[in-house]
Amino acid sequence: MTESREPQHLFVYGTLRQGDVRWRFLEPFIEDGGEPDRAAGALFDTGAGYPAAVFEAPHVESSVIIGHRYRLVPDQTAAALATLDEIESAVTGLYQRVTVTTQAGILAWAYQYGLDLDDPELRLSRIASGDWFEHRSRA
Repeated sequence: MTESREPQHLFVYGTLRQGDVRWRFLEPFIEDGGEPDRAAGALFDTGAGYPAAVFEAPHVESSVIIGHRYRLVPDQTAAALATLDEIESAVTGLYQRVTVTTQAGILAWAYQYGLDLDDPELRLSRIASGDWFEHRSRA
């Protein structure tokens, strides 16, 4: 028997985290209570009530995004990802589902911002702490 190469976990850092507005869409699809985790990347405040994460160079340079990692229910993974792709606007390109390796060494799905970070009309501001919850509580 070969092990699946598709991630069985989801790394979340913003509105999908427990206690935030989109948690209810993720909760039915998780198998465990999750674990705090981190991933290399940069986090930005969009100014629209949600963060934007980038997990690719050149934005990752020794910075981390603080979040939570959940194991998805195996026989519901496809349904979970389809639901979350719609919620995260992955279909329209606002976010893209990508794979990341978390600090714990776990391969996980995550949602990366799909728009051009250099677009001056977006007015993104970097969240130095990498923690959306901490940043939002200070605002």
